[in-house]
Parts: sequence; C-alpha cells; structure tokens
Amino acid sequence: MLKALFFVVCSTFGLALCWSASAATTVKHPPGAYVEVDGARLWYETEGTGPALLLIAGGPGASHDVFHPYFSVLAATHRVIYFDSFGRGKSEKAKDPTEYSFDRDVRDVEALREALHLGKIDLFGHSYGGMVAQAYALQYPKAVSHLILSDTFYSGEMWQANNQSTALNIRNQFPETWNEIESVRAAGHNTCSKEYQDVANIPLSLMYFYNAGKAKTLEESGVQINLEVYCAIAGEDADFLIGGDIGRLDFRMSLAKIQSPILIISGRYDRISIPSWAASYARYTPQAKLAWFEQSGHFPFIEETEKTMTTIDAFLR
Repeated sequence: MLKALFFVVCSTFGLALCWSASAATTVKHPPGAYVEVDGARLWYETEGTGPALLLIAGGPGASHDVFHPYFSVLAATHRVIYFDSFGRGKSEKAKDPTEYSFDRDVRDVEALREALHLGKIDLFGHSYGGMVAQAYALQYPKAVSHLILSDTFYSGEMWQANNQSTALNIRNQFPETWNEIESVRAAGHNTCSKEYQDVANIPLSLMYFYNAGKAKTLEESGVQINLEVYCAIAGEDADFLIGGDIGRLDFRMSLAKIQSPILIISGRYDRISIPSWAASYARYTPQAKLAWFEQSGHFPFIEETEKTMTTIDAFLR
C-alpha cells in the first residue's frame, strides 16, 4: 500500500482509502484561505464566478485534492469551491477523535456557506461526501439549488453491502492477501489497527477503477485520508461491519421530499458503490436523473472527465 506521512495509515479494503501526503503532483490549486467554522479553521479554495458549486469529498476523511484539476472546467460558469472538512487535508485536526462526527460534517457545510456568504448553493457530494450532501439537502432545503450525488450511499445497509462485495473481490483476486487478513483478524485486530493496515495491501485498481491505468493518476494527486476520521465516523471495524455514525444512517424514506433537482452519477464498474444498489436510488428519488458512466469505476470525474463535466454542466443549466 502507499505510504502517508512515512507510514501506512490505511488500506483499500472497504473505504479506508488513502494516498501519499508527499506524492509528487503537478496539479495547480486555485487561491485558498482559512475560515473559522465551529471553533476550527477550515481550508477552502475557490475559482471562477457565478453560482456557487460546493464540492464535498469522500472517505470519510479524504482531502479535497481528489477534485483537482477535473472540476476547473466548471469555473467558466460557476464559482467552484473546494474545501477540507474538519480533520482533513489542510484543515485543523481534532485534539480528540471523538470530536469527529457525521453531524458535524453536515453542520460545517452550512457554517461554511454562511461564512462565505454564498446564498443558495449547488452541491456535489462524492462517495461519503454524497451522504453528507443528502443530509444537508434534507436539513437545509432552502439553501440548495441543485444536488449532485456521485457514487454514494443512501444508508448504512447499502454501505454494508459494499463491504460484503469488497470482501468477495479480495478473496477471489488476492487469496494470499485474504489469508493474511484473516490471520490478523483471528488474532483480534480490527480495521483500524496497525496490524490490519500493514497486511491489507490491495491495488486501487481492483475496487476503484474501470481502467487500471487511471489508478496512478489518483495516487499522484496528493490526496490524503485521515484514518482517525474514518474510524470515528465509520466505526473501528468499518471494512467488515459498518458502524459509528454511518451505521445508523438511512435516507431512503426521506429522499422523495427533496425539492431541488437531483442528479445521481454512477460508474458502471464501481465496486465501492455497487451498481445493483445504486440503481435502487430510482425507487427512493423518483424526481432524480440517474446517469451511468460505462467506462468508470468509483471516480467518473477522473475516468470520464469530459462526459462527467458536460453532464453536470447541462444539469446545472
């Protein structure tokens, strides 16, 4: 697995995904600054003018770097806003991991919107960030103009289905690694232990990409994940049994209440937010448009960038 801060802090099993904090990157970031939100300094960057489009990264625990440079094209018509949620990227870290929570992530979006005087916003949430976006749209309906959910989940049950699918993929494709994982777990080490992280070395290409060659692009982007955030919000054994705040989430019976237009993006070869479950969004969001990306895994904006941005632009217009 890749190194972060010179030691392994995460795996690619489930969503405990990380990339090197020191990876070489040629991505140019737009201007950024800190803003005080709920007693912590959050980092944000902005480019373009027009209606605000706020991007929420996944994980939980991922930095905003994953969105560069793909979303810059939308700066021609929007003010694109990237930010690191509490504990991620350049933003302030908690003194105690218990300070990290799903509810805080949702509140911080609203506090950031107010601090930057954004008015109504277009909201894009990827993976775990899509769960935050769904909760935000339900709690602050008057603040959302358009809602875009990319390769995400509507419940802890849906996330758990991913865990089971992921375990099957690893067992089938990397049986030697699976044997090591089983041995470590038999010794009492869970997802968030160093012992587990040291053996769960699965290539990003297995679960996250249609085109395995695109995995290198992600590895070199500089995006990081804070394992403390992941474990606090998803649970200490999240790669096998989703828990924490996520385990209690279920938006299904509420999604039809969302008044703003909804676009749901899904990669056909996504092995994280698996298509058989993603398709069932149509049952709970009859008002939504579902767009399939036939040559993408979990990151359509990386694998089919032009199509993704054209689809988003048309939807926002």
